[in-house]
Amino acid sequence: MTRHDKIPAMVTVKGTAINAEPGSRPVLVDGADTIPRLFQHRCKQDPARVAHREKTLGIWRAFSWDDYWNHAKWIGLGLKRLGLKRGDVVQILSEDRKEWLYFDMGIQCVGGIASGIYTTDAATQVAYILKDSACRFLIVENEEQLDKFLEIPDGAPGVEKVIILEEEGLHALEGDRYMFLPELYALGQDEEKAAPGSFEAEIGQSAPEDVALLIYTSGTTGAPKGAMLSHENILAAMQAGLRELAVEPGAEQLCFLPLCHIFERNNSSYFLLAARSIVNFAESPETVFDNLREVSPQSFSAVPRVWEKVYSRVLILAQEATPLGRLAFSLAMKAGFARADAQAAGKSLGPIKGLAVGLADMLVFRNLRQLLGMDRLKQGISGAAPISPALLRWYRAVGVPIYEGYGMTENAATCTVNRPAANRLGTVGPVMPGVTVRIADDGEIQSHGLTNFKGYWNLPEKTAETFTADGWLRTGDIGRVDEAGFLTITGRLKDIIITAGGKNITPAEIESRLKFSHYIADAVVIGDKRKYLSCLVMIDQENVEKFAQDHKVPFSDFASLCRAPQVLDLIKAEVDQVNIEFARVEQIKDFRLIDVLLTAEDEELTATMKLKRATVEKRHKALIDDMYRS
Repeated sequence: MTRHDKIPAMVTVKGTAINAEPGSRPVLVDGADTIPRLFQHRCKQDPARVAHREKTLGIWRAFSWDDYWNHAKWIGLGLKRLGLKRGDVVQILSEDRKEWLYFDMGIQCVGGIASGIYTTDAATQVAYILKDSACRFLIVENEEQLDKFLEIPDGAPGVEKVIILEEEGLHALEGDRYMFLPELYALGQDEEKAAPGSFEAEIGQSAPEDVALLIYTSGTTGAPKGAMLSHENILAAMQAGLRELAVEPGAEQLCFLPLCHIFERNNSSYFLLAARSIVNFAESPETVFDNLREVSPQSFSAVPRVWEKVYSRVLILAQEATPLGRLAFSLAMKAGFARADAQAAGKSLGPIKGLAVGLADMLVFRNLRQLLGMDRLKQGISGAAPISPALLRWYRAVGVPIYEGYGMTENAATCTVNRPAANRLGTVGPVMPGVTVRIADDGEIQSHGLTNFKGYWNLPEKTAETFTADGWLRTGDIGRVDEAGFLTITGRLKDIIITAGGKNITPAEIESRLKFSHYIADAVVIGDKRKYLSCLVMIDQENVEKFAQDHKVPFSDFASLCRAPQVLDLIKAEVDQVNIEFARVEQIKDFRLIDVLLTAEDEELTATMKLKRATVEKRHKALIDDMYRS
């Protein structure tokens, strides 16, 4: 399948042949050196095998690798007939679904570059990405997403064809510029009849150094930038994932994070190819927890906000239990924490504590894991943002194995990860195979390896700034590596707060600790050039509303809830509790609640639910100024 004269030594991991030496070239996965070649191999290897499932009309339906191949082929050939050229960018504006993967593979197989736009983006953001990527072909899911395109003031003249997945509400749509998915399939089928074997021939032209993906960064510190990832970058990430993650043939996983983000793209598209696992598509972001219970996956990756939400739900359930139920849960948690702490210390529990843990597991935790849909979970991964070590300790206590990892778009989300054999709470783990990490003099984490991207789309100066003179990737994160090789992230270079007294403070640890409170969804610590630290807090709506109901606190909407004196006292108590853990100069002296319920559609949040610090500080300047008036 490769064009290489010299094949490196190989080793079989979880049934897949990969380079025996991590980081060596050419990077091969089951003999394939590009994503399209591996895709072709998988589809022909076992065409009847289930590749993914999707829920339709209340029933989970399975789709085979043969389905995957045919639909990707028709898409690729259809786009080629429409005029797609090698190196052209195709944008996908859709929620997660099987067609997302069909387009991803179809585009790459004919030499195009697959890119995605968040469905939460506004029309202005869609317009920016279409123009920046010189997109000629746009894929939209439905009427709602098409409307964003139609709202673009200049009509996005560079876009030649808009392909629509769902026809509902659009039967009267006219114009040669628009096409529904079945029409594209028909074009592809005609092309296949006219030129048999042309799809395979296009796959044969792919090269490891070709750009496969264009992933736009979240834009937390400015306009989004298109990060170019090659086939080699992704195959190197596949190899690292095969070695260290619980991705195995036939293992179930749930896809719900945006596929235009590299974290989910790896998990649900490329690791699927590497390990032949089965991807189940969540019906919508709102049904994730229901779908999680239905699928009960062996592998589940999520951002901290999701893990925090699950934890909060459990605490609500515990509060609503009978007195006997609350007592049982409390005793079980005591035993669970003993287990978690013993595991962290590498010690055995002893017979009495071991018996207590066994009873807790049998009577409480087993049912809890089934209720959450985590009873079969072998490895949960938390990434894309820092997670509280206290939260990971809680999950370990209830018997749910979650491991924090670290990566970014620019290194294919592959840098470090904790795993069963090497796990330290509060760290993001040791480096993954084939990756090297170093700490610069200013504390910046820098990475090196075949997962490092090719650069930013049409931004050579930004690309040059992102790499050191000797070729290491500047992550922009601050951290340290301990004697055992575990990396701890302490903050962002751009987020360092220098107080009026000259004290350097990284706010990430303080914010992470605040977010462990099940009443606090997010927090932004303020204090640059100020005489003390303050904080903007976004409360957890569900939990604070329950608190208000339980304590008969009157409120009419979210804003009035945030103004209620009892709620302010509640959050103050949470802040005071966190302050105990920090030095005086690092303590929060004042706070304000953001009284607007933020969603992924708001500019203050990224699609992975991270607060954009600069935007939040700008939007809520009045609240910040109020904390420093005296």
